[in-house]
Amino acid sequence: MKKVFILVGEASGDLHASNLIKETKAIDANISWQGWGGDLMSQQGVELKKHIRDLSFMGFLEVLLNIRTILNNFKLCKQHIEAFNPDVLLLVDYPGFNLRMAKWAKERGISVVYYISPQIWAWKASRIKAIKETVDKMYCILPFEKEYYQKQGLSVSYFGHPLIDAKRNYESLKSEKISTSKSVIAILPGSREQEINRKLDIMLLSMVNYDNFQIVVACAPNLPSSFYDNYRSKYSFAEFVSGQTYDILSIADFAVVTSGTATLETAIFKVPQVVCYKSSYLSYRIAKWLVNIKFISLVNLIMDKEIVVELIQKEVSVKNIQKELDALVFDNSNRERMLNDYNKMLELLGDEGCSKKIAQDLIGYYSK
Repeated sequence: MKKVFILVGEASGDLHASNLIKETKAIDANISWQGWGGDLMSQQGVELKKHIRDLSFMGFLEVLLNIRTILNNFKLCKQHIEAFNPDVLLLVDYPGFNLRMAKWAKERGISVVYYISPQIWAWKASRIKAIKETVDKMYCILPFEKEYYQKQGLSVSYFGHPLIDAKRNYESLKSEKISTSKSVIAILPGSREQEINRKLDIMLLSMVNYDNFQIVVACAPNLPSSFYDNYRSKYSFAEFVSGQTYDILSIADFAVVTSGTATLETAIFKVPQVVCYKSSYLSYRIAKWLVNIKFISLVNLIMDKEIVVELIQKEVSVKNIQKELDALVFDNSNRERMLNDYNKMLELLGDEGCSKKIAQDLIGYYSK
């Protein structure tokens, strides 16, 4: 395995990909990396051909409105891969784009590895046929996914969840933490402009009664600081911190979190949370029709029961956020129940070393 082209479309994928690349390089430094991704991958020596800030489109309506850009991205990506002529195409999450690239690459004799398997258990189960035909090696990161894929006749590997490693790596850095004399409520509004603009005003308006807390907003590193200027001017009581989500979670006492990877990160840091999800009306109705899952947060999905409260669409209101946050701030039993469930979830996720184990398995697979 000498030349790898890696495709990442979101901030969470950039994090997990960077840790996998780091562990792979520790075993075999003679690999040339190119790809699409973010700053963390670049720091690990990947020659970026396109940045994730240009790739994130949230929801069905947003995809339709940006369809020309997306189609151009397919064309551009194929050009980049052909110019690099890799031995392996390493796909990370981002299934709407990556599965199409997998088919194209397989037809050209490029070996395809998929890391962070597509969540076809939630929707588009029909994709299993395309996955079987195009993916040579797959790694899942949720404990129930291995059994699901095996029942579909596909061989997959599960070595744990990479966020366990991400937290361990963060703790080993001993970076200078955010200083505050108050207890902290963290707000994690997401990494895409659309989702932030739909919820951040509501989230911050919900904080006006929490005078005894320092309110800290985790700003997405993929967005310019100026994006948050309007929010800074309206909500002077809040502190806006960019690119330091783990620093924020490490000192947070409570959190209001956008559904997605951040819900699991918050749980791993053992911060009691309220989860919010709000997309465009059309995107939500289409998703409601197509998606077959009981929960939207990873914490609840992994445990298969409600561990954290999920506020969805119209439920994302100042009144509701305050109500659910109060239930955690002022009721010790609710808070302890959530923390105990977090511990049970961590047992299901498994031990540390996910990225290293995948790197070893992947290099061993291609060394046969």
